[in-house]
Amino acid sequence: MRFNRILLSTTLVVVALVIQVSVLARLQLPGAVPDLVLLTVLGLALVYGHVGGALIGFGAGLLSDLAPPADHAAGRYALVLCVIGYLAGLAKPEGGRLRSATGPLVVVVGAAIGSTLLYAGVGSLVGDTAARHVGLGGLLFTAALYDLLLAPFTVPLIIALARRAENDPLGENSPANKAADVSSGWLSSGTGLRIGNQRGGLRAKAAKARVARAGRIKGVKRL
Repeated sequence: MRFNRILLSTTLVVVALVIQVSVLARLQLPGAVPDLVLLTVLGLALVYGHVGGALIGFGAGLLSDLAPPADHAAGRYALVLCVIGYLAGLAKPEGGRLRSATGPLVVVVGAAIGSTLLYAGVGSLVGDTAARHVGLGGLLFTAALYDLLLAPFTVPLIIALARRAENDPLGENSPANKAADVSSGWLSSGTGLRIGNQRGGLRAKAAKARVARAGRIKGVKRL
């Protein structure tokens, strides 16, 4: 991943995690909690593809595992978001342009349900049966509902920021560098013309001076 992708992804994931822990987790909504970290991973995966989505998902999940008040084994949510980020990246549109909002919304609903099921499945493997006591059906419904309501306010913004970061002003093929090359070419050609004109002018002046000098010398001889 390029530096600008890493910087933007890290910033967005950290901001989403802070809001997740400090605001959304304290709303005390029935059922699940709106997962802003998941939506951030989905938005980035739809721009960067399956490889970038898997890497970002793993990093975001690992931060979520370590952030307080985490009460589960470290690496559990990292595995979930890694898989979800990979699968969401496979839905990246050709050319990077979304033709409608239907596709991303379907991805959000599928990711919300899939992440809840995968999280509960991994928990059952390590002996965590909290999802059974809360009610898996209620968790699936509320997770999909909350994420679907939050997605229109977050996913388009994340996609726009990721696409803007792709236009790296320091890249070799960036428009800024191309403009700089063109301008430098114009400057160099203009400088060459000026230097050539100056040289031509100096040569003409030197020739005139020699002619004038020769005339003066001939005039002295005539006297």
